This record gives sequence, structure tokens and C-alpha cells, in this order.
Amino acid sequence: MPATHPGRLLATTRPARLLAAIGLVLALAVVAAPPTATVAAAREGGIECPIGQNDCDVWDDDPGTPGNPGGGDPGDGDGSSGGSGTCQWKGRVIACYDDLLGWFNNGDGCYYKLSQPQPEGTPEGKQWYTATCNGGDLGTQHEVLLDAPPPGYGTPPDPEELARRALASISLLPPRATVAPRKSIGPGLVGLPVWMWASPGKAYFGTLEASASDRGLTVSIAAKVDKIVWDMGNGDKVTCRGPGTPYDPKGPKAGGPSPDCGYHGGYAKADTYEIFATTHWNVHWTGGNQSGDIPQTRTSGIIQVQIDELQVVTR
Repeated sequence: MPATHPGRLLATTRPARLLAAIGLVLALAVVAAPPTATVAAAREGGIECPIGQNDCDVWDDDPGTPGNPGGGDPGDGDGSSGGSGTCQWKGRVIACYDDLLGWFNNGDGCYYKLSQPQPEGTPEGKQWYTATCNGGDLGTQHEVLLDAPPPGYGTPPDPEELARRALASISLLPPRATVAPRKSIGPGLVGLPVWMWASPGKAYFGTLEASASDRGLTVSIAAKVDKIVWDMGNGDKVTCRGPGTPYDPKGPKAGGPSPDCGYHGGYAKADTYEIFATTHWNVHWTGGNQSGDIPQTRTSGIIQVQIDELQVVTR
């Protein structure tokens, strides 16, 4: 039998104005209010992130490498993660590969390393492995004769899994949506155009870049918003290709339609409408002679718009 070596302890830690109108004074609106239950169904995810992880909805069953829990500008997007990858055993996250113990088998909680040299008399087509068990903790070792490598042994990383790991290291922020007119500032009028815009910046519209590495393979991602879709609260939706232009009540375009993101015909009847915006991100990844795309969405809070009838006074 080949010589065995002692096991060792493995521990990993995881880591939202008014338009010019007859008789109205117009002003600049402010950022959107917090979301309410009306848009809860439009939100993506619905699960609670582990502490320190920016985007838990990008994961399947692998918690991956937690993102930075604080500090820095999340719009920098220069995140990367690497190492030997992560596996799970009874709710714990441990390394999939260890230099001394070999490859981890999620099925039985043992690390396996090919015994070297192979003992004389090893049956043809079979190989001896040193198994270190007890879920990565200090445990017993024994020799196992197998006719095929155990599950997880030497398995190359899945490029899309690495792409999702890279995605979890950055923050795709929901749009900070604003409109004119806005209920908190004053009412708008039936038939007048509505302006919509959102805060620009890399964290809100991209491009954000990151990478992740595992077992010699590096996958890079580039995340960018393809479009922002505004739900006008009356069944209409407006699609814009960028963040839009902020409304300036003293600007040359005051009282007219937005040049790039607006509800030009305005509302047909007086009411209070709830507007929210959703950014549609595309995360393009490349690595391992493969490439792909991971769609993502982020939804703003609600903005209330009050629309009144135009009153005509005759004498």
C-alpha cells in the first residue's frame, strides 16, 4: 500500500417636475421613493443575500465568493475572484481542491488524491486513491481502489459558473428613477408630455467588468444595460436606450417633449399614476473558448404622478 499522509483542517469563509403648463410653476423633481408592494412582483430575485454578497440572485446552488460588503464605489466594477473554487458539505463551504488532499467529492465528503506511486499488482484499468474524509475537517485517511476517478476529481470548471461567480463580485444597481411632473412637487396636466430619466453612471448602466479564475481557467464578463423600460402605471410602457435627459424648467426645451426618453402624448385622463423603471442588463462572458450571455434586470422604486384636467376659464 502507498504511504498515507495526515489530514489537515480546512476552513473557508464565505464573503428613482413639473412640465411647463398654463398657469403652473415648474420645478425640479427628486429621486424616486422606496418601492412598494405594487412593484414587488416586478422585482427580480425575492431571496435574501448572504452577508457581504452583492447579487445573490445570480447564483444557482453554489454560493461562490462573497462580494465586498462595503467601501469603495460599486460602479468601479473591477472585481475578480479566483482560487480553487468552492464546494459544499452539510451547509459549509470548502475548497474543491487542496494541494495536499486532492479533489473534494460532494457526494461523500472526502478528498481524493491519486496514490503515487501506484502499488505493484494494481489491477489493470483500476487506480488507488488516498481518501481523506470527514467533510474536509481533520479526518481519517484510507486507500481506495477505483475503476474510475471519483465525482469531482479533476473536473474542469464550468465557464458559465465562473461567469456567475464574477457577476456576484460586482453590483448592478437598480435605477434611481425621476420624472416630471411628480406628485410630491405638483400636478401635471392631461395631454402634456412627461419626462423620465435615471441617474447615469457605471453602476446603473455599465459597462462593468470583472473576472473569475479557477483551476487555470479565467472567465471575463462585461455587464451593460441594453434598455430601460418605464411602466407608466396605466398599462403603457416606454422603452429608452439610455438614462434620459433631466428636465430643466428654465431650459430651452421646457414645456416640450423629452429629446430621448419621454411619454410624449401624456396621460389621457386625470388620475394619480404609479411609475417605475426596469433596467435590462446583458452580461456577456468569454473564457475557455466559449462565450455566452446572462440577462439580468433591476427595478426602481415607485414614483407617483398626479395628473389634473386643464381648466379653461371664459368670461
